[in-house]
Amino acid sequence: MTSAFRKESAISQNFNYREDIQYVFKLNNWILGSLGIWPIATRGIRQHASKIAITLCNLALAFAIVPCALHIIYDEKDIIMRLKLFGLLAFCLTAMTKYCILAIRRPKILRCIEYVKSDWWKVTFKTDHTIMLKYATTGRNLTIIGASFMYTAGIIYHIILPFCSEHKVNNQTVRPLVYPTYSKFRQSQISPIYEIVYVAHCMCGYTIYSVTAGACGLAALFATHACGQIQIIISRLENLLEGENFKQSPNVHQRIAAIVKNHVRVVRFAAVVEEVLQEVCLVEFSSSVCTICLLEYYCILDWQEDDRIGLATYSLLLVSFCFNVYILCYIGELLMEKSSQIGYICYMINWYQLSPKTARSFILMIAMASHPIKISAGRMADLSLSTFGNVLKTSLAYLSFLRALII
Repeated sequence: MTSAFRKESAISQNFNYREDIQYVFKLNNWILGSLGIWPIATRGIRQHASKIAITLCNLALAFAIVPCALHIIYDEKDIIMRLKLFGLLAFCLTAMTKYCILAIRRPKILRCIEYVKSDWWKVTFKTDHTIMLKYATTGRNLTIIGASFMYTAGIIYHIILPFCSEHKVNNQTVRPLVYPTYSKFRQSQISPIYEIVYVAHCMCGYTIYSVTAGACGLAALFATHACGQIQIIISRLENLLEGENFKQSPNVHQRIAAIVKNHVRVVRFAAVVEEVLQEVCLVEFSSSVCTICLLEYYCILDWQEDDRIGLATYSLLLVSFCFNVYILCYIGELLMEKSSQIGYICYMINWYQLSPKTARSFILMIAMASHPIKISAGRMADLSLSTFGNVLKTSLAYLSFLRALII
């Protein structure tokens, strides 16, 4: 697709194209690029860098998950500690699943990126550039806030929390690790093996939090871009009769054809985004119910035990997870609301000043807008604010059941 849209014009119609592209993609490139997920067209040895990064990150995840699972099964007898470690293990497995899905979907991600690049390449009017920049800023801000919460909580959990409590096994103090290891692996307490294991655990944590923040950032990037394109279509419809912001379209028929062409393009782009995100969103939502429930329970336990550092850490993690789910639901709601406005605008313009044959052209657009663009979690639940409310209510219901079961 890159060559296709570059052939349309030897020089980009957007003089700020490079700066705009860097502004739009910079954060997601940093987060997902470090994991080998962000698709980059390179040659030579650099083209294998993503494969190496994916392999190393999966090894780091397995290095933490397998010993932790063995510890839960064979070593840990306390039900409360098992519950805490189970939440950690479930979070790791969920992140690993999302990581594998994103790695498999790299060609689709590249296709969405090319869609975005093409739209920025073709920007002609200043008003269109302002609209696109506004929605790009919204997506960027959502990514920054979500990543800030997630990384801050991760740093506290991996660097501060393990060293704030005393660790003893058989009346012997042991050096703390982020993820517990199987008792048969006694060498993990000996230097320099301990330092290597600790660094591997931190690398695992970075992978987990980057996958979580990167998936939300990717959804925010593509969804807000689609909203920006829809807003441009709406502005075209509002100025249909005057003919403003139309390139070489002297009559209404050509203007309507250009609007329909842009609308079809947005719908196709949204379909590709749906293919990229539906499995990730399904895993995110199915795991978030349990993860939020467990984090709420951990906060209650630390409140009762007056563990302020643990309470602050789990509270920050809880806010991070809730905000990530909220981001997905918010952009889904925003996309549905914005795409449904097209039908409303088609009716509200002065269509009665057009000929009956020309006015009938809006019927199909109104019919398409009656089925707004949606992002779903595995085609099972649409992302919306009502879905976010259902996630919170379900997690609270599970929390009540869990407390009754443990007590």
